[in-house]
Amino acid sequence: MQAYFAPGDDCLRALQEGIQFAGSSLKICVFTLSDDRLLDALIAAHREGIKIQLLSDNDKAFDKGSDVIALAKAGLDVRVDCTPNHMHHKFMVVDSLTLFTGSYNWTRSAERYNNENLLRIDDSRLARQFEDEFEALWAAAQPALDLIDW
Repeated sequence: MQAYFAPGDDCLRALQEGIQFAGSSLKICVFTLSDDRLLDALIAAHREGIKIQLLSDNDKAFDKGSDVIALAKAGLDVRVDCTPNHMHHKFMVVDSLTLFTGSYNWTRSAERYNNENLLRIDDSRLARQFEDEFEALWAAAQPALDLIDW
């Protein structure tokens, strides 16, 4: 287990490393994603054959600066929560083995200005519990590209 804190780039670097070292899969729930460095890391992992599923909040997915739709257009499997509740989770499960979770939003503001935290937990049992939550949310979500006015 390892803790990371922001402001500063510790949380960002931990997420980048988790993405880079994934061997087969990433399941990601984020309220919002607007840090292009994480966008680039996810697209690179996708191109290397990592199965990526990303779920975001429907209200935040279409915000100015959001990278959620860009990820969907790049071919990643992206869905958005369309319930009246905010999908406010911030977690990533790597290869069903490692969990990253905490208050850290995947944004430049979080890295630069916010007091945030991120935990890396290498525990497959705990990772599985988060995967179960992910699967329940995923089943109720809609593909992000279905919500775009082409």
